[in-house]
Amino acid sequence: MRLKKYSPIAFSSILLLQTVPALAQKSDEEELSAVYGDKTTVSIATGNAQTLRRAPAVATVITAEEIAAIGAYDIDDVLASVPGFYVSKEAALYSSKYSIRGVGITNAPVSPQILFLVNGIPKSTLFSGDNGQSFRGYGIQQIARIEIIRGPGSALYGADAYAGVVNIVTKTASDTLGTEMGLHFGNQHTKQLWMQSSGKYGSFDVTAFLNISRSDGISKVIEADAATRNDSIFKTKSSLAPGKINSGGDSLDLGLDINYENFRFTYLQNIRANLGTGVGVSSALDPTSRAQSDRILFSLNWTNKNFAKDVALGYTASYLNSSDVVPNGIILLPPGTRLPTGLFPDGVIGGPSRWERQLRFSAYLNYSGFKDHQIRIGMGHDDLDLYRASTFKNFISNAAGTPVPNGMVQDLSGIQPHILPSRRLVNYFYIQDEWAISENLALTAGVRHDKYSDFGRTTNPRLALVWDASQNVTTKLLFGRAFRAPSFNETYGINVVANGNRKLAPETISTIEFATSWQASDSLQMSANLFRFERKNIISAVTNIAPAPGATYQNTGDQNGKGIEFELSWDYSRSFKIVGNYSYQKTVDSKLNKDVGYAPHHRLYGRADWRFANGWALSSQLNWVADRIRPVGDIRKEISDYKLVDLTLRTTRGIKKWDLTVSIRNIFNTDARDPSAGPGLAIPNDLPLAGRSFFIQAVYKM
Repeated sequence: MRLKKYSPIAFSSILLLQTVPALAQKSDEEELSAVYGDKTTVSIATGNAQTLRRAPAVATVITAEEIAAIGAYDIDDVLASVPGFYVSKEAALYSSKYSIRGVGITNAPVSPQILFLVNGIPKSTLFSGDNGQSFRGYGIQQIARIEIIRGPGSALYGADAYAGVVNIVTKTASDTLGTEMGLHFGNQHTKQLWMQSSGKYGSFDVTAFLNISRSDGISKVIEADAATRNDSIFKTKSSLAPGKINSGGDSLDLGLDINYENFRFTYLQNIRANLGTGVGVSSALDPTSRAQSDRILFSLNWTNKNFAKDVALGYTASYLNSSDVVPNGIILLPPGTRLPTGLFPDGVIGGPSRWERQLRFSAYLNYSGFKDHQIRIGMGHDDLDLYRASTFKNFISNAAGTPVPNGMVQDLSGIQPHILPSRRLVNYFYIQDEWAISENLALTAGVRHDKYSDFGRTTNPRLALVWDASQNVTTKLLFGRAFRAPSFNETYGINVVANGNRKLAPETISTIEFATSWQASDSLQMSANLFRFERKNIISAVTNIAPAPGATYQNTGDQNGKGIEFELSWDYSRSFKIVGNYSYQKTVDSKLNKDVGYAPHHRLYGRADWRFANGWALSSQLNWVADRIRPVGDIRKEISDYKLVDLTLRTTRGIKKWDLTVSIRNIFNTDARDPSAGPGLAIPNDLPLAGRSFFIQAVYKM
């Protein structure tokens, strides 16, 4: 399905944008101060805005200006610049997987150990616990800032704030005024058009945006796949390898933000259509199948910072409806496939689709009436409902889990569904105290208790001691415990290959960190942090003991990890700036005493920004990923390190109201690859990343 179906929505949004009246032109002084947010403050660490230096967490803030300097096309380009943050590709749909400090990259096609928020509201799917394979990123033009916590966040944010939290803050009228339109073109028929407008309509501050894009994905060849191995066993010729990755797709993002006094209403819709299947859902090339997803989020927020003396109150109500659909099924194995159960002339075809709704309500109270204390109390209720599922396929799985030919594609939702409608209710309560022990010493302590209707209760504390050791040196000692709730697939899934288990307990992680930052001069800032964590009750699919077939999700195994991260920001002059970071991590399976693999031990990122002429800037960046270990049982040679260099040239003051950007990604056309995983290591030569790519962007500001 293509985006033509949604053209009425897009047209209505354009009309809405045109009706929002622009505000008066800002003065030069105001233009300089409104740089799409402030890098020196952060709110994600405690729920209250505070300086990044004294925030009781290891946090990163990326502003819209920095996103522009990076020359980013997608949020993945931005996250790859964060210390300890590793972005990789998954074979199915070539979707993104994320890891923080080595946690999150496994042989599973999902990465649910990082909580993604949009304006403080979770965007994870219930089925997989992460963003979902059919959700291709988030457009960066509507982002005001991104706040990232590396480390546990469950004491404040609950489930899945496990290895870290990413909060995407969208633009409001206070971030950008007037109207702008943009065009973006690049390799592989990449095209993007967006429009956004902010202004006043009576007492309302209104921001609206529309973003439409299309791309053929990356032009890379897979030399061998799962069907190649199957052909060698059954002496067939079904594999389409060598063949190109099928990673194209269409995107439509719509948004409306209305602020009135203490209220904020937000509508966000992200549609992904005509999505290619990447290397294939079963790691077998599939050039014809398509998937689609639709996420609609409504939220209403009310905040009163002066509700009474020393009292601030706030609440948020949100409704997220999402769907992941494969209208005509997906070819799991190509036509001509032979299995022990018989021949599949049309291929092995499956079509799992799901529809979810998430209703969330939360409220908080801040009280600052006690001397040197700021107490925050919060509570909430989540109603999480996978209310519909369907399963279309041309086979039935036998007792051993092997597909048996069943003629044409049929609706088998009542015979062999991949999951049944399921519901989960959550109630939670938390309390947090920010205690200013002295002028230079602060202690933040908090705890949150969650009650789940299916797996029970969990309690997660945090402690953070922040000390200004001198005027320019701050140190932090941090401890936190977090949990990851079993996803609906892990709990309720019906699949012999990896069956759900209703007796699962949540994964847990305990982390201790020591961090220090040094403002060496007005122009030079450095920071470092050491961390160590222990993971318990890790959820993974375990092969059943005979005679039971297939595998079942179990709490099995523990891990421990450690590492260090360095960051540097140096304003060498008014026109030249260097930023960079280095990360090291090692995670070990406690039982085997072996490295768990996949995530890199070393990551280095560097960026140099040079304002070489009036209104012009040149930025270059380096991403170095090194020392990725194969997990136990994978006998292939170690995957190669890679260095990617990007170059971005852009205007900073506009040329007759036009801002221009030209970017070259992977300028040396490096053959970079992410480790492939999955059953049987079906992609022997791993997953290639994009080669040299060119992008041109033009933005018109009214």
